[in-house]
Amino acid sequence: MTAERHQIRIDRLLFTREGQDFRFDLALDRPITLIAGASGSGKTTLLQLIAGFEHPCEGRILLDGLDVTRLHPSQRPISLVFQDNNLFAHLDIFTNVALGISPGLSLSALDRERIAGALERTGLGGYEKRMPASLSGGERQRAAFARALVRNRPFLLLDEPFAALDPALRVSMGALLRELQAETGIMIVMVTHLPEEVERLADHVVFIERGQIGFSGPPARAMEADAPPALRAFLGNPDA
Repeated sequence: MTAERHQIRIDRLLFTREGQDFRFDLALDRPITLIAGASGSGKTTLLQLIAGFEHPCEGRILLDGLDVTRLHPSQRPISLVFQDNNLFAHLDIFTNVALGISPGLSLSALDRERIAGALERTGLGGYEKRMPASLSGGERQRAAFARALVRNRPFLLLDEPFAALDPALRVSMGALLRELQAETGIMIVMVTHLPEEVERLADHVVFIERGQIGFSGPPARAMEADAPPALRAFLGNPDA
């Protein structure tokens, strides 16, 4: 039996910042969606609205049918991973991951098992006492993924999580992301500025132009002649 897909509905959203309007109307239900667009187009703004760090002037945000528009970020069924991974430098990796379960670090035996399991799943078994400064960039990002996993939320939002990594690491981390999605069934929405990530990871592509959705559809259709010229150029096929 095929697992039911998670869904995000952005319903006629209007957000205004510094005189610029952002208007989003969008439905997502694929496992991995990548959001692309020029710098300043509104990619991160859309992610922040879904997460609850920004609040719309109009419209609604629904996650699996639940209206979360006015909910605090902590009340939304989401986990977040950022480019800088947001690890606490003075805490070891076990504790950094444990914060995903309990900010007060009140952990049960089962919680400790979950943390150990997440570290194993992300290739960090045995790293529990290591400090973030002793890890490579890829390992720190794996720790951020482990923290997201123990939160056990159905939606994972990522803001250019591989941008600071070298090309080989980006490929391996992308493969890990796909594996984690397949294992857990979570829905992933990821902001990127790299066309190769769209080609390698996306089940669905959203392209934002000047604060609006310029395209939303499967990657294959993004290369067709009726796709926005800016999107085709981004993907390296301007003459399609």
